[in-house]
Amino acid sequence: MAIQSQESELHGGSYRIGVDVGGTKIEAVLLAEGNRVIRSARIPARHGNEAVIDDIVTVASRVCEDDFTQVEALGIGTPGQVNHVSGHVDNIVNLEVTSLDMGPLVAERTGVHAHVENDVNAAALGAAAALGGSSVLPGTVAFLNFGTGLAAGLVQDGVLLHGASGAAGEVGHIPVEPHRFKCPCGQYGCLETVCSGASVARLWPSANPAMPDLIRRAKRREAKAVDVLDMVVRAIGDTIQIVAQSVDPAVIILGGGMAKTGEPLVQVITAELRRREAQCRFLESLDLPSRLRLAPLDQPVGAIGAALAV
Repeated sequence: MAIQSQESELHGGSYRIGVDVGGTKIEAVLLAEGNRVIRSARIPARHGNEAVIDDIVTVASRVCEDDFTQVEALGIGTPGQVNHVSGHVDNIVNLEVTSLDMGPLVAERTGVHAHVENDVNAAALGAAAALGGSSVLPGTVAFLNFGTGLAAGLVQDGVLLHGASGAAGEVGHIPVEPHRFKCPCGQYGCLETVCSGASVARLWPSANPAMPDLIRRAKRREAKAVDVLDMVVRAIGDTIQIVAQSVDPAVIILGGGMAKTGEPLVQVITAELRRREAQCRFLESLDLPSRLRLAPLDQPVGAIGAALAV
């Protein structure tokens, strides 16, 4: 268990707690005014309904030192199928959870209203806040999560966009990738089958993490690396273009494990977008490369966003 504290004790005021539920760890932050993280804690994740609730309550208790009286709200970001209205979650596969009333159970244990969000949505809001300083970036912001899967979180003036059924941003399952690989969702050719972190690891199993090595070896003009990188980056370009032409975000944040590649990833994506611009004045007028940002790697954006989503 790890704890970081910027303030030794809570002073009078109103605080928010954000919890980020992951497959291997559960992390919490205590937020003060101005989106300041004043305390954080992290514990290993355990499997099963009861363990997940216990761990969420435990890590939340750590950041507020077991005093929830000054906590106005508690937000949770989690994988799985999330009903953000009821707080119910289905199918957190990595934690062996099939059905869980996460929000109500955490609220019952802490005495604080608990709001539950999809983890990508929470990370989108957290990244928009981290890049915005003391406030969330204004206008429309898209967060592209290149993790185990591929999805987008959409934020409009600090408010998450869910859509009618909560499926807003599920760009990874748009079946337009020409290689037509089978997707776990049942379709063929989903973008996720080529440009998610898991798919890149499958396409380029020579190194872990795969993307930095793939880019390095493609720059050395190794034929196989060039072919695989071209496939991956074209799919990323399609993803960015679909999101950009659908919601026209002012900022497009690249997040998820693959974004840890850093500037080399931004460079190859920019080159692909510029190639497309050279063939299309419309795309040139959008100047999509200028909208790209990397998610801050030194901040717990999932937990921060969970706190702000309440």
